[in-house]
Amino acid sequence: MSDRIYDVSELNAYIKQLLDSDPALAGIYVRGELSNYKVYSSGHHYFTIKDKDAAISCVMFRRDASSLRFRPEDGMKVVAFGRVTVYPRDGKYQLYCSGLTPVGVGDLYVAFEQLKTKLNAEGLFDRSLKKPIPKYPARIALITSGSGAAVHDMIRILGKRFPLSKVIVMPVRVQGVEAPPEIVGAIRYANVHKVADLIITGRGGGSIEDLWAFNDERVARAVFASEIPVISAVGHEPDVTICDYVADVRAATPSNGAELAVPDRAEIMTSLASDTVRMRKAMHRLTEKNAARLDRIKNTGAFKDPMSIVRDRRVALDGLTTAAAASCRALLSDKRASFLKMAASLDALSPLKTLARGYGVVTDETGRTITSSSDVEIGDRLSVRLSKGSLDCTVSDRKDA
Repeated sequence: MSDRIYDVSELNAYIKQLLDSDPALAGIYVRGELSNYKVYSSGHHYFTIKDKDAAISCVMFRRDASSLRFRPEDGMKVVAFGRVTVYPRDGKYQLYCSGLTPVGVGDLYVAFEQLKTKLNAEGLFDRSLKKPIPKYPARIALITSGSGAAVHDMIRILGKRFPLSKVIVMPVRVQGVEAPPEIVGAIRYANVHKVADLIITGRGGGSIEDLWAFNDERVARAVFASEIPVISAVGHEPDVTICDYVADVRAATPSNGAELAVPDRAEIMTSLASDTVRMRKAMHRLTEKNAARLDRIKNTGAFKDPMSIVRDRRVALDGLTTAAAASCRALLSDKRASFLKMAASLDALSPLKTLARGYGVVTDETGRTITSSSDVEIGDRLSVRLSKGSLDCTVSDRKDA
């Protein structure tokens, strides 16, 4: 037994050296359940992995955590890979994780389901928000690989079905870490510069890893935010991506996306031919109907004897003239009688009638009517208006009532 006395830091460093020198602990897999999972502002992840009997503290630094393709959650069964060592400051051993994988399913599947649940809760899959696809798009933007078989199939089908549409290829990478930013940039460019009336984005089939760019959250949000309607045409028919849920229309394959984007020229020509036949029949029926109507009009009295209408109207005009003259005479007679009655009433009320019976109207020099002896003084000059003529008088005496 050694008699050396160790400082705490020396002891922790010694234990750390022992653990670091053990190859079995330098790269070890640990299976358990996540607990107390926390992500700090530094980007480092701290959590515990436990089973029914024990637990171990774990840390995953930001660089390793950035490669996670799913969001770890408490209660999730995982397999962690890393190295076991001691953090000397605390004297606490822990697992430094460099990889984390869900148990039972792949991490890509977990990431897919998590993002699907998140975007669905935000309403990005709401069918009421889907934009209608233009019936006859003048310009179609293909956001896909410029060298893949998918773009050639879409160009061929679009040209065959509806050659009036102009096809604009916006080549992007559709696989790898560079693919999502390029797809997002192309969608935004098409919207800002109004490149097309319709966007088709997608690629041919492949593994879930190959199609993963169309499960990227950035791509999903760019598709949802697009003012131009978007058709998602990714992979083969069984393949479903997040982009399919967000897009306005989901196509089973790139070729099917081209078929959904434009009408079939052959069907249009058939429909036009059918419409032409119907229009000719309708015009023939209308012509026959109007011809029969014209025959009926030609046999009416007005066309056989046009002057009969003039004679009938002349008789009617004479009747109206006579009636109007009679009406005017009756109205004039009524107005004359009414006028005479009102004139008699006014004559009865005329002050000249009173003067004619011997009365007079007395006024002073200002024209004020005198009604009382108290209104004048001795010597005032007055005027007396009679029925015929007037008198100028001077007051020589006054007798009050």
